[in-house]
Amino acid sequence: MAVNVPGLVAVVVFYIVILAIGIWASRKSKKVEKTCTGAKSEVAIVGGRNINVLVGVFTMTATWVGGGYIMGTAEVVYSPSQGLIWAMGPPAYAITFLLGGLFFAKPMRSKRYVTMLDPFQHRYGNMLTAALLLPALVSDMLWVACILAALGGTMSIILGLSSTISIIISAAVSIIYTLLGGLYSVAYTDIIQLSFVFVSLWLCIPFLILSPAVTNISHTVHLNQTLGISWLGELKLEDAGKWADEMLLLALGGLAYQALYQRILSAASSTQAQVTCFAAAGAAFIMGIPSVIIGVVAASADWNQTAYGLPPPFERGEAGNILPLALHYLTPSWLSVLGIGCVAAAVMSSMDSALLSSASMFTQNIYKTTLRKKASERELQIVIRIIVLLVGLAGLGLAFGDDSVFALWMVSGDLLYCVVLPQLVCVLYFSRANSYGAICGYLVGLLVRGLSGEPLLGIPALILYPGWREVDGVKVQYFPFRTIAMLSSMICIISVSWLVEVAFRRQIIPQSWDSLGVFDEKKEAEKEQVPAPCEENNSSLNTKL
Repeated sequence: MAVNVPGLVAVVVFYIVILAIGIWASRKSKKVEKTCTGAKSEVAIVGGRNINVLVGVFTMTATWVGGGYIMGTAEVVYSPSQGLIWAMGPPAYAITFLLGGLFFAKPMRSKRYVTMLDPFQHRYGNMLTAALLLPALVSDMLWVACILAALGGTMSIILGLSSTISIIISAAVSIIYTLLGGLYSVAYTDIIQLSFVFVSLWLCIPFLILSPAVTNISHTVHLNQTLGISWLGELKLEDAGKWADEMLLLALGGLAYQALYQRILSAASSTQAQVTCFAAAGAAFIMGIPSVIIGVVAASADWNQTAYGLPPPFERGEAGNILPLALHYLTPSWLSVLGIGCVAAAVMSSMDSALLSSASMFTQNIYKTTLRKKASERELQIVIRIIVLLVGLAGLGLAFGDDSVFALWMVSGDLLYCVVLPQLVCVLYFSRANSYGAICGYLVGLLVRGLSGEPLLGIPALILYPGWREVDGVKVQYFPFRTIAMLSSMICIISVSWLVEVAFRRQIIPQSWDSLGVFDEKKEAEKEQVPAPCEENNSSLNTKL
């Protein structure tokens, strides 16, 4: 395929603009650092807690509206075996933000935490905190891989450019401006990126619907799915467990993402953090509507009337690239270029957040508190940049390994949902949770989830739940096995913590056997955290930003 030179030039210009905004934002970050008498590394992590509501809504929404969200939603709606009823992204993400605002924003922001792992460190110490970092790191790497894979497929279709080159260039741009400015660069580039995604996607919709190759979508609602053109989908009783599991994974798994709390903790107050979450719920839902429409249009199109021809994308195994295929073959060429810019913007807006997420947790909760307790602020900032680079390279390597954007999208939140979410709920809302229960819950969640298998990673299922089926020689679970793993972990944390406390209080077990120092940890957890000087000095800047 020949390279689309005008389209390539347009994308390069877009990348230059984004990089320039990131550099400008990094200078703003340095100005805030000069006025901050506290930990300057916190400016990179939580923006000195001076991100206003508007910027906060943009960056929070943009973090979730990534390449996986845009392309994965269109893929599911288009796929004959799934359809609209399986497009869980828009409602699930709206639920994530609503629950985040109602139950998580206030307790996290009011305690002035810096990362999601801080409450664990204050109650359990460094060992378990390091263990919880591992699934978070893996999730961020898979998330980066997911969104880069989405971009690579799009650019190769519309621009005729090698997906490998596309992925490497896009990753490099995101890494560079994240390295330079931390949360400030991420937040301000998110404004441009999300605005571009919104405008370009909605601009494409009329052209897609009015394309001569597209049948009236109302005529393809009730057609037999075996024809490959029914887009409404069907939820059979035997599939209800799988549907519920995936919906809960997307809706609740996001509550265990550091990227969410990075934005909550960057707000000037608890109330502002809650408002940001509620506004992002509506924005994220609206941003998913164009992808749904594109999937519907693609399912209603007669591909034989286009240059793509037959067989249709699903039969060629290209359902994961249905969004760029629809833009390329069903809209004018100039408009398809806007589409590639849209996916590129979505990818970078999510990738930079994932990079900064991992770097923040490692630097704040591992390096600063365990490895180098006397590290200087400059040293911490260097560590943040190194981790951003390493996570970016790891995600880059994984991006070349899978064709299904939706599959990577799902797996990226799997460990957080099964292992980290029950820990977070318990540490915030179950005052008796202790290290013994947390460790047991961690191991149980990891074990139950691992034994349930994961086809994408080639892990066979050793626990077979009711309703499992063999698909192409692989045992697939149709029972809500992820939710079982999550609930098993939570029940274990609560029950073991309670039993251990009762045993020590009633002297059933001698307190000298308290090798983890549970009671000492309780005393530490009850101490109020001292407000960061950086936050106090910078609160007046909020209205200016």
